[in-house]
Amino acid sequence: MRTKGELHWIIPDCYIPADSSGSLESHESICVLNINPEDALLSVTVFFEDRDPIEGIKVYVAGKRTKHVRTSSLKKDEESIPVGVPYAVEVTSDVPVIIQYSRLDSTQPENALMTTMAYPLA
Repeated sequence: MRTKGELHWIIPDCYIPADSSGSLESHESICVLNINPEDALLSVTVFFEDRDPIEGIKVYVAGKRTKHVRTSSLKKDEESIPVGVPYAVEVTSDVPVIIQYSRLDSTQPENALMTTMAYPLA
């Protein structure tokens, strides 16, 4: 039987806009679907152009559940992702999961919503 999901995912194009307009805040989310009965333990690494990565951020996703993780909430010790800075994300999981990535850009009154599947590394 084919496994549903992967253990290793890459999201190369990430950016939290520094500005928002109106009542919606610009943000990005890593959307995780765990269709397995077991809970998933994810490890997130955030890469930057000009600084060392933030490594080993832990995220739990219950079995047969989904979780939407705003990247602005990811922290390791007191280090977090700054707004207005390009970054990339690597996600590993101890059970196969499916990952989608979404960005809401509300820097203008005409909001833009982008979503794409993350790149799975088999």
